[in-house]
Amino acid sequence: MLNRTEKEERQHLEEVLTKLNKEFDSVNDKISTINRDVIEAKKYIWENIAELDAAEQAANRVEVSLGIDFGEKAVIQRRKIQKLLQSPYFGRVDFVEAKKSGREPFYIGIHAFFEENTHENIIYDWRAPVSSLFYDFELGSAYYQSPVGNVEGEVCLKRQYKIKSGVMEYMIESSLNINDEVLQKELSSTSDEKMKNIVATIQKEQNLIIRNETSRELIIQGVAGSGKTSVALHRVAFLLYRNKETLTSRNILIISPNQVFSDYISNVLPELGEENILEVRMEELARKELVGICDIQTFDQQVVELLADADFGAVNRIKYKATVDFYDQLESFAKSIETDYFSPVDIKIESVFISKKDILKSYNSFKWLPIKPRLEKIAANIVANYRNKAGKRLPGAISRKIKPAIKKMFKFADTLSLYKEFYQHIRKPDLFIFKKGKVLEYADAFPLMYLKIYLEGIKSYEFVKHLLVDEMQDYTPIQYAVLSKIFKCKKTILGDSSQSVNPYSSSSLQKIKEIFQDADTVELLKSYRSTVEITNFAKTLNPHSNLIPIERHGEEPVLIKSFSFDEEMKNIKKLMGAFLKSGHTSLGIICKSQPQAEKVYQAIKHLNKNIHLLTFNSKEYHDGIIITSAHMAKGLEFDHVIIPFTDEANYKTDLDKSLLYIACTRAMHKMILTYSSEISPFLKDRV
Repeated sequence: MLNRTEKEERQHLEEVLTKLNKEFDSVNDKISTINRDVIEAKKYIWENIAELDAAEQAANRVEVSLGIDFGEKAVIQRRKIQKLLQSPYFGRVDFVEAKKSGREPFYIGIHAFFEENTHENIIYDWRAPVSSLFYDFELGSAYYQSPVGNVEGEVCLKRQYKIKSGVMEYMIESSLNINDEVLQKELSSTSDEKMKNIVATIQKEQNLIIRNETSRELIIQGVAGSGKTSVALHRVAFLLYRNKETLTSRNILIISPNQVFSDYISNVLPELGEENILEVRMEELARKELVGICDIQTFDQQVVELLADADFGAVNRIKYKATVDFYDQLESFAKSIETDYFSPVDIKIESVFISKKDILKSYNSFKWLPIKPRLEKIAANIVANYRNKAGKRLPGAISRKIKPAIKKMFKFADTLSLYKEFYQHIRKPDLFIFKKGKVLEYADAFPLMYLKIYLEGIKSYEFVKHLLVDEMQDYTPIQYAVLSKIFKCKKTILGDSSQSVNPYSSSSLQKIKEIFQDADTVELLKSYRSTVEITNFAKTLNPHSNLIPIERHGEEPVLIKSFSFDEEMKNIKKLMGAFLKSGHTSLGIICKSQPQAEKVYQAIKHLNKNIHLLTFNSKEYHDGIIITSAHMAKGLEFDHVIIPFTDEANYKTDLDKSLLYIACTRAMHKMILTYSSEISPFLKDRV
């Protein structure tokens, strides 16, 4: 057997590193040569520009362009080798193909590496078909999918390695899909500054999602800490790897909750050798489409208002517009407008006559167009095709009157008027109001966009070939209906119905399935983030959660009572000091609301230069001590978490409870809750 002992494995590592260093030097030389050649070619063109004819100039420019292209590819290759020099591989699987006697070892790493002179595969990319043996099978019968079909055989060895800075820290024989010991080591470590790749610890249920190539829409319901966002990003990397010829990072878009979260996940794809993907927030999509129609409230502003003053009318409007019934009513109305609000009449302008019958016939022949473009098309056709008895075209003065005459046949000139009519139609006019300054409520933005699709048309994002929707629970059926209209591509939709920052408008997996009825769904129930003690504490706030913790133990969460705000701040300062001595790298002080977070920040910001306040306007994630709201903390994780102001006056509503659950599920190793009056009713059993 190749490399039977640990000593032999260490020797193999040295041989691989030698080959990688040799390749690194070779690529470096190639980059230098290309760079020199490009400079010389540019210099030649510049010095001889007057003597070169057009064909020679074009040929030289092509040569320069090709040189730059080769150079860029070589730089990417060098970057991958640099990554492999730090950790060439993390796993090995030995496979005996059926009806063959020889066993073949496959070393698996973050990138592939093969020797050009021998064409020998030294390391296999984690996304390669054969690598699924490592993730999906224990010792015994196994198979992997190749371009020619399933290759069956037997896994006779599995090993895992921790290689850091080119040094093997440990090697473990593994009979399970990913050895618990390796997983425990990874989960017990401190959190990194940003989300990292998980290629060394991908679990079987996660691997099935990552390698899914068939689902048109895939909905992932994943509990807090299940790695759903990381899995979705690894799925993107896998799809880019498998579809190199037809898919690039520029064809993928993620709908992200905020810029901080976008920054937090920004390391994952580059670590996997892929460029970062485009990202947008849901309200940005709406604002872009509603320019000139109205301004809209943001989702963040909606939640802040609900926390400050849960107005009964606002709550009712939000709840109603988040239902499937509301979507059904709006869809039915949208489909009826082309017949109910279009009334053709004869056009008589001087000697020109166009019958309403002809207008209606033309109107029906362009059903594939939205209403307003359809009316313009009818008018343009009349002007282009009309001839009088003498065969003459329409005079200019009459032509200019045709379009206004046709447009008047539809009852509503703009989308906003039509949207108001919808509420009259369903006999609920009180559900439509403007906020101050003619700003539309966030709950109205996407219903308005939905009607705009039918009346005016809407921008289609044809360049997007795969859409990722994160935090799926925060979007309503009508928002998903709009997404289905403007993004015709494949979709990965992920989130956790237990982690809504606005339970009045949250969507469950079942509710989303009402829109994407043919979607495939999968649930990730195992949480890899928190200790058992923290997870069990969080589950008391949400007993319906299906969250199953990985068996990793730590300290019990602690509740600390104070008798004033000042004393509570003193206690938080002490806890912060203990964190700084702990060896851990991240502390999240997570408040219910943004104003509370700012209050804590003002009280303690002078104590350490590494204290950062995250707000809705923040663009970057920082390591160290973060003070923020539960809303902004969603999707992030911290070694330690402190949750201030857990008093009954602060945490009392369903929304409060949901935010408290989110805050608790951010903690990896240690969690402390502080309060200064009566404890929240949600926590009384813990005192």
